Amino acid sequence: MSHSQPVAVFDSGLGGLTVLRALRGRLPQEDFFYFADTRFLPYGDRSEAFLRERGVAIAEALVRRGAKALVIACNTATAAAAEAIRAAVALPIVALEPGVKPAAAASRSGTIGVLATTRTLSSERFRRLVGNHAGGARVIAQACPGLAETIEREGPDGPSVGTLLDGFVAPLAAAGADVVVLGCTHYPWVAGDIARRLPAGVSLLDTGEAVARQLERLLLASRLQGGGSGRLTVATSGSPGSVSTTVDRLWGEHLPVEHWEPHDVR
Repeated sequence: MSHSQPVAVFDSGLGGLTVLRALRGRLPQEDFFYFADTRFLPYGDRSEAFLRERGVAIAEALVRRGAKALVIACNTATAAAAEAIRAAVALPIVALEPGVKPAAAASRSGTIGVLATTRTLSSERFRRLVGNHAGGARVIAQACPGLAETIEREGPDGPSVGTLLDGFVAPLAAAGADVVVLGCTHYPWVAGDIARRLPAGVSLLDTGEAVARQLERLLLASRLQGGGSGRLTVATSGSPGSVSTTVDRLWGEHLPVEHWEPHDVR
């Protein structure tokens, strides 16, 4: 493995672009390959068995493509497949999970909220996360079915996005949460809208910067840091044309999108 190889980042869709922005900001000399598995979006509607199989197949294909490290930029994929992916491929891997531990440490009221997909919140990994790291904090876990795909379909300012947020954020405000975890990579795109639906002084916690720091540590430890030129490749298992429109809207500039679907990824 060479330090000049790219870092692979994958998500079910384009929420992981929020993580990618943090990664590129901290590691500007790395090359990145971002894969949006939009053919099977949303992951939150898929079974855990499917997500394990799909995640392992994608990771193995990314190794063959030449990735030197892997960032699983999807809380749902992490919850269902991270252990299986770590067992299947010998790469430095950073996996996303809701920031329950830092949220509990930062809370003054003792009540924290977690916004995430139904699949993430129902996973054994999330239950362990709360059990091991919530301490004495009361955790209000709010599932947000449909929110991620609506953000992709309509954009962050879409009318249906606001309607969904009205219903999902209200229980956290009513419960008195003073720290709210954005437990899906799509949700930072609407962080301002979430904040406006919460009382003044409530903090939002996004794990993108923490993921970037962890990737930097792993690359240094593996002597794989650097060697690139900041090149970015974006690919999708779905339609590049439709995905490109959403990428440009979310990223704020045009990024070419290619189709990539390894033959053995079902």
